This record gives sequence, structure tokens and C-alpha cells, in this order.
Amino acid sequence: MAGLPSPADRGLDGKARSLRERPLVISIFELFKVGIGPSSSHTVGPMKAALSFARAGAKLPVAAVRVDLFGSLAWTGKGHGTDKAVILGLAGMSPDTVDPDAADAMIVALSIERRLPFGGGRTIGFDPATDIVFDAVSATPVHPNTLAFTAFDASGATLLAERWCSVGGGFVLPEAEVGQPAPETRAVPYPFRSGRALVALGETHAFSIAELVFANECALRPAAEVEAHVERVHGAMMDCVDRGLRRQGVLPGGLGVKRRAFGLRERLEAEATRNDRPPHEIMDWVGLYAIAVNEENAAGGRVVTAPTNGAAGILPAVLRYYREHCPGASTAGARDFLLTATAIGGLFKMNASISGAEVGCQGEVGVACSMAAAGLAAALGGTILQIENAAEIGMEHHLGLTCDPIGGLVQIPCIERNAFGAVSAIQAASLALRGDGLHVVSLDKVIHTMRETGRDMQSKYKETSQGGLAVSFPEC
Repeated sequence: MAGLPSPADRGLDGKARSLRERPLVISIFELFKVGIGPSSSHTVGPMKAALSFARAGAKLPVAAVRVDLFGSLAWTGKGHGTDKAVILGLAGMSPDTVDPDAADAMIVALSIERRLPFGGGRTIGFDPATDIVFDAVSATPVHPNTLAFTAFDASGATLLAERWCSVGGGFVLPEAEVGQPAPETRAVPYPFRSGRALVALGETHAFSIAELVFANECALRPAAEVEAHVERVHGAMMDCVDRGLRRQGVLPGGLGVKRRAFGLRERLEAEATRNDRPPHEIMDWVGLYAIAVNEENAAGGRVVTAPTNGAAGILPAVLRYYREHCPGASTAGARDFLLTATAIGGLFKMNASISGAEVGCQGEVGVACSMAAAGLAAALGGTILQIENAAEIGMEHHLGLTCDPIGGLVQIPCIERNAFGAVSAIQAASLALRGDGLHVVSLDKVIHTMRETGRDMQSKYKETSQGGLAVSFPEC
């Protein structure tokens, strides 16, 4: 990336280069993934698991497949489109390349023909009504988002069986690997597992967080590939905002939620020439950007998992705010934003969770707010201490946030919640930039607190639609 030096350029010594620590590297390629809505844990993850299973069974004489969904996937999977996701994965489609329109057409054809192109190859009989089981009774001993696949031959004998867990943010693991030590990874020059270590590395090497992340990424793949991914993520985020601003209609799922972004944009643009515009108008624009993205997500459109689909509107909204409303905004600043956000999101992923089913919405909207606050502080020239402070503020005031979507749909309260998260991220960055970076509660303490709060939270408030707002809706 132009302007970001490699480790060699900054005099990284041989000792650092020879590090053989085994950090759980959370790469920008893992944290920011282009996929489809409405949920990273309930749509993107299951689709990836189904695709992996289909590839594993590609050379076997598979005649039938059964999918069992457990825990949160069973309780809210229909609202999140989990059944559609596993069908697409079994048909050989990947969330980062699938055409949403082609996917919808395939689902319609399957509903009529009851035939599935397993792994994109031979066709097998498949009836979603009987071959996808929403098991809301069986235990989930390892993770609340668990799913099982079984392939049978023509005689009904089992050919292949796998159990997977969708652990948040589109990450999936075989059930046996959840909670196990991370496998050995290629060494990166600047490994860190805590906010304290991240700050220390930056101060020791006179690097920004963005430079540290970029150097680590370049140890894993060519710099040009890293640059291209950053640009792709940035472009996909802005494209999603634009699509959401243009589209109208009612969101799918049965709640009758109307898209609002189009009308909000029209009213804001009509008021642009008035001299009596309210001083808080900028908040309306920020909220509009977030709503536009999350309406696209709720409709199953193409979004960037950032770090989850349920919280996908916050980073794009704050990035759009930076681009449209901050003097001196630049492409380089946007890149610093995304690279810095990667470090913060990685810390939450390594030390707590980004799964609403595991820790509630504090792990989705709260983490996204923290990432966006840090990213904006970096783009606006904040010091490493100010950036860490912005991230801490962003999460601190989302602690205990429940995940209670009505009807299991990523619509109410999720869409508006992203708007509030985006505004909060800007406020967190502003507060941090007006200080000297010194503060009482560290980012590490807030991450630890979030993890413990999520552990103590009752399951009915963790993406099961069994408590909170989800059961207060009279038609639910």
C-alpha cells in the first residue's frame, strides 16, 4: 500500500523477524468478507459450512442429504434465511461470489422441482421441508450456532457426516475444533493479543496501528493482494450504501417493514438549500447511511461482514461520514480506517466474541462501534493512545446490549440500532481526539468485561428471539 512501509523499510531487526510465536492472526481478509445478508452467523457461516461439506462429498455416490440446525440456528434460522443459506452452499455456491438474484431463482426452482445440484454437480432429490430440520430441543454442547450434515447413498447408508459451528462474523469451525488452541500460523512481524501489546508495539517501533496491521498482512500475502482487498472492501461498502439509498419497497419476512432510506434521502436532499437546517442534520445523514446498508442486508443483498452482518451498517456509515463530511478526507485515510478497525475487531474476536448468539448484540453492534470509532480516530490523525481510547469508549457504552430480533429477522431493532451505533462511534472518536489518550478503563478491561457480561447473559437475550423485544411484539 502506498505510504505504508514494509517491516524491512522500517528497520525491523532480525530478532523480530525470527519470531515464532503462534498468534491467532485475525486478518483483514477474515474480518471483512463480502457476502450476502441477512446474517453472518446464520447465513454466511452456514453457507460456508454447507459448501465445505458438499466439496467433501463431491466424489461420493451421494443420493440424499439431511441438514440439522440446532440452538440459535433452529430458533431464529427461518428469519435469518439459514435454510436458504445451506441450500445455496450445498449447491456449490460461495457467499463471496454468489449472485443474490441467481440464488433466489435457484431457491424458487428447488421449491418446484425438489432437486438439488449437489456441489454444483450431479442432481439429487432434496425437499427443504423434510431434509432441513430445525431442532430447537437438542443441546448444543459446544456453541449455540451448531449444524450437522449427513449424506446418504441410494440404500440409505451414511456416507459422510459432519458437525459445524458458526462462531460469529462468518467464521465456521468443525465442532471438534471449537475452543481448541489455534493451529500454527505463519509468523507475523508484530504479533499482539491485547490492546496493551498493540499500543506498546506502536510506541516501540514508531508505527501507527494501520502500519502494524499492513506489515502483518504483507507477511501473509503479497502487498498488492492486501491493497486490492482493502480497496474491494471499501468499494463494496460504498456500493452497498448507494444501493440502499436507491431502493424502495417492503423488506421480506412478514413483518411488513418498509424501506426508509430512499425517502429519508429525498427529504434531506430537498432540505439542503434551506438556511434553517437543524444543527443535528449531520446525525440524520449518518443514520441514513447505516439504515441504507442494513436494509440491503435485511433484503439478502450483497454486504460486507463488518464484523457481522447484523452490524454491517456501522463501519460503512462512519466511512461515508468521513468521505462526505470531513474536510481533508482521502483514500489513504479510508485505508487507515479499515486497517485500524481490523486490529480492534481482531482483539474482540481473539479475547471475547463477535457472535450475537454467544454474547448478545454487544458482540455485534458494540464491536462494530468500537472498530468504527478507532478507524475514524485514525483517519483523522489520532495518536495510538487516542485510537485505543476511542475503541474503549465505543464498546463501554454498549456493554450488556441484548440481541432480541423480532421474528428472528435482522430488521427490528437491528436496522435502527446500526444508525445509533454509527452516531455513537463518531462521538467516541470525537471525545477521544479531544483528550490526550489517557483514561482510567483500558480497552482490554472493556473487552474482558464484555466477555463476562455475555457469559452471564441469559440465553433468551442472545439471538434466540425468546426474550426482550422479540416477545413484546404482539404478532410474534
